[in-house]
Amino acid sequence: MSNRKDLFSHILSQERINRAEFEKACFQGIPDGSGLRSTCWKILLNYLPPSRSDWEEVLSKQRNAYNQFIRTMIVDPNQSQDTSDHPLSSSPNSTWSEYFKENEVLSQIDKDVRRLCPDLSFFQQPTKFPASFCSQSLRTRVEQANLQAMQVTQSKAGGSQLIKPKKKYSDDDCYQILPQGQEAHWEVCERILHIFALLNPGIAYVQGMNEILGPIYYTFVTDSNDEDVKYAEADAFFCFTGLMSEIKDNFIKILDNSQCGITHNMDSLMTMLRENDPQLHTALTERNIKPQFFSFRWLTLLLSQEFLYPEVQRLWDSFFADSERFKFLLYFCCAMLIAQRTRLINGDFIDNMKVLQRYPIETDIYQLLQLACQIKDGKLILHTVPTKENPAPNSGSGRSGILGSFFSRAKNR
Repeated sequence: MSNRKDLFSHILSQERINRAEFEKACFQGIPDGSGLRSTCWKILLNYLPPSRSDWEEVLSKQRNAYNQFIRTMIVDPNQSQDTSDHPLSSSPNSTWSEYFKENEVLSQIDKDVRRLCPDLSFFQQPTKFPASFCSQSLRTRVEQANLQAMQVTQSKAGGSQLIKPKKKYSDDDCYQILPQGQEAHWEVCERILHIFALLNPGIAYVQGMNEILGPIYYTFVTDSNDEDVKYAEADAFFCFTGLMSEIKDNFIKILDNSQCGITHNMDSLMTMLRENDPQLHTALTERNIKPQFFSFRWLTLLLSQEFLYPEVQRLWDSFFADSERFKFLLYFCCAMLIAQRTRLINGDFIDNMKVLQRYPIETDIYQLLQLACQIKDGKLILHTVPTKENPAPNSGSGRSGILGSFFSRAKNR
């Protein structure tokens, strides 16, 4: 094949996609543009079946189903014909009772999506295809939920007044609502998460799910043809639902310490680090740097907050195409630690926490991917890193020293 776009065009043109060949190509990175990434992610997340002849039917069925979810699940109790049901009803079957419970979850979703990826202006911009028949309904519900959260207190003059609860963020930090008739992309994400919570009451919504949805929806809007962009919301919903079915254990607190929970995954990462770089593992342990201080977010959110969106897209190509499904995520996180080993071994607790909780943005993810593959294949070669107590002459310090020397050796082997 002359280039990677030709390779993907060839693979995707087959009547039945060869899954092994397809995953291998995606693992090495999906080309930008031409709608390739959005199509490939839909296949990797099992939204589209292997047979191309089934795609049109599946897409039509799922998109219609999502449209029905919107029309039936975003309900306004004011439209109920039951005159016995009212906002003060104590009946467990009251539509109003369910409405108020749902509003509590919706309020949390609203707070989170209004801060979704602030580095991009995308989520603040209006969508070309607003769902005008329901967007105003959700806006009204959020306003009502916020009103419910206000406390009634007695003023000095003897009257009553409403006091807003203290916010962690100011209103200036949050995305604002567009004029009626327009709908911002963050509002579309809000609706997706709201419907997901209604359909999955066992897990509902947990903070951080917005960071999983964001890159999927962004990709389907920005890397699709015009026809598919119209249905980006529905497609993102089903792909997000499919992805959550695989990683939901990370969001369920009672499973934290189980074999499938986040604690087990963090322990697996540290075991991997000890096996590949015992010197660095010892340094972190001696400084009491626990994996939950940094890797909880890394693993739960699939690194969506550690890198810029274009880099996250490239990483997710490999994560989704991983035949062991997210085992490569552990290899990559281990590579992130080893890539910063000089800083981490020489740094104190505060220095190291700054590096791990705010990973250096200048890091080359392609070098990290190479390093992760070497860890995966058991081909990692490390040399002892000089410390403050035992410095080496002319040794590099910081990121450039370790990565530069390591990858020059890797290229020569």
